[in-house]
Amino acid sequence: MFASLLSKSSKPLILASLVLTLSGCNNALKSPVVQASAPTGIKNVMLVHGAWADGSSWTSVIAMLTADGYNVTAVQLPLTSLADDVAVVQRALARETGKTLLVGHSYGGVVITQAGIDPKVAGLVYVSAYAPASGESAFTLNGTVPTTPIMSDLSMDASGFLTISNAGVAADFAQDLSPADQVTVATTQGPISASNALFASVTQVAWKNGIPSWYIVASNDRVISPALEATMAKRMNATTITLASGHLSMISHPSDVSAFIEKAASSLQP
Repeated sequence: MFASLLSKSSKPLILASLVLTLSGCNNALKSPVVQASAPTGIKNVMLVHGAWADGSSWTSVIAMLTADGYNVTAVQLPLTSLADDVAVVQRALARETGKTLLVGHSYGGVVITQAGIDPKVAGLVYVSAYAPASGESAFTLNGTVPTTPIMSDLSMDASGFLTISNAGVAADFAQDLSPADQVTVATTQGPISASNALFASVTQVAWKNGIPSWYIVASNDRVISPALEATMAKRMNATTITLASGHLSMISHPSDVSAFIEKAASSLQP
């Protein structure tokens, strides 16, 4: 299949093999947030969004964690290259006081894997995210499993940046969100560089450096294969839960995602 695609295009990028991430929705809270006592363990949580997204994809999770006393940062990735995205996280970590829990969604998992070697990082949480080993990328990980439905929803512009069709958002990207939220996700998405971000391999692997890891598998994911998610979680020996969710569990299941993040944070020493 890959060979036939290459013969049809001068670009060395294989759209059909890309199974990536997404987010990007200023979603209202699905449930009321109750102020809790000051958290124990790690108090700093840094949220890293995926492709076609920005920090607002964590809106509901941010509100819940903040209400529970956590110091939350949601970075804004340019999605121009893995190096650029890692640099954003590194600068944000430099501004943190004390140990920090890194949380990455989808392509954001590649970013936290590379950036997580920072001495301020105490733990890693992957939310339906890529968790590559050295030399792996989102692209190579996708190639280890059958192609997911999102592959037919991708288009590339003349500069090599990928977007998802509106129909693809509704059917495969955000299928368990409301129609209004699907529209928001589709209209606010930011293009991502295929060659410089999705094809970029990691050279540092934080989860192999003894940093505790957690993973949320989305059993209804049509972007990243749920089987691949489970395989990556097992390879990391990550504490794992499975949600009956599509790719955007931080929007469709914010209470579950927030509780899991808090469980991870509370288990770590500041």
